[in-house]
Amino acid sequence: MNEYLYEEESYKIIDVLFEVHKQLGKGFSEIVYKDAIEFEFENLGISFEREKEYSVNFKNTLLKHKFYADFIVFDKIILEVKSSESFHDSHISQCLNYLKVSDNKLAILANFNKTSVEHKRIIRTK
Repeated sequence: MNEYLYEEESYKIIDVLFEVHKQLGKGFSEIVYKDAIEFEFENLGISFEREKEYSVNFKNTLLKHKFYADFIVFDKIILEVKSSESFHDSHISQCLNYLKVSDNKLAILANFNKTSVEHKRIIRTK
């Protein structure tokens, strides 16, 4: 039997995503969904940090460019929010980069521009 990484926490996050989509539907900009997610996290007492900043270390030097993950939830899951026609390879690459620089293992990519919220779990294996 395969282990489901951060199962309980993942389900709580996904429940929030569905509640936000149920209330707002599709068509809003990402910032509106992020504000609603933040509201729900606060309302449910879910620990999170919004716009978490990550630096890139290259040969023991921090590079100037920073990454900003939409949310870090439960101090271990990155949540990246989109409002686009579909997921693109660049969205998945973005999550993988966030996982690499944060040293976290799981990201959830969410897309609100569909009839139902679309979500994808991305796991860092290295």
